[in-house]
Amino acid sequence: MITGPLAFALHVLGAVLWVGGMVFAIVVLRPALGLLAPADRLALLGRTHKKFFLIVWHAMPITIASGYALMLTWYGGFAGAAWHVHLMHLTGLIMAGVFLAIFFGPWRAMRTALAAGVLPDAAAANDRIRQMVTVNMALGLLTVAVAAWGRFGG
Repeated sequence: MITGPLAFALHVLGAVLWVGGMVFAIVVLRPALGLLAPADRLALLGRTHKKFFLIVWHAMPITIASGYALMLTWYGGFAGAAWHVHLMHLTGLIMAGVFLAIFFGPWRAMRTALAAGVLPDAAAANDRIRQMVTVNMALGLLTVAVAAWGRFGG
C-alpha cells in the first residue's frame, strides 16, 4: 500500500487532472467551439472526450485508491478522519459514479452516433455529456474547496 507523501501527491495530482480537465472543457473549450461548424465541433468533441476520458480512467482510481490509503494510514481509519475527509470521500464517490454514468451512457451513444454519421444524435448525446460534466465539475470544485478549508481546521 502507498503511504504518506506519495499517497498525498498521487491524490492531489489525480484531482488536479480530473477537476482541472473538466474546468478547461466547460469554461474554456466549450465557448471556443462556437466558431466551428457543427460537424467539425462534434468531431473535435469526440476526439477530446476520448482523450480526456482515458485520463479520467487513470486519474479516478488513483485518486480513490490514494484517498483510501491516506484514510487508513494518515487518519488511522474512518473514525480518525475529520468532517472534510468524509465529505471528500462522499463527493469523490459521487463524482466517480457520475463519470461512469457519462462513459457508459451518453458517451457510448455519442460514439455510436458519430460512427454512423448521425450528427443530431451525437449532438444530443454530447449535450447530456456537457450537463453531466458540469455537475461533476461543480462537485469537484466543491470537493477541492472543502479539502482546502478543512485542511486548516475550518
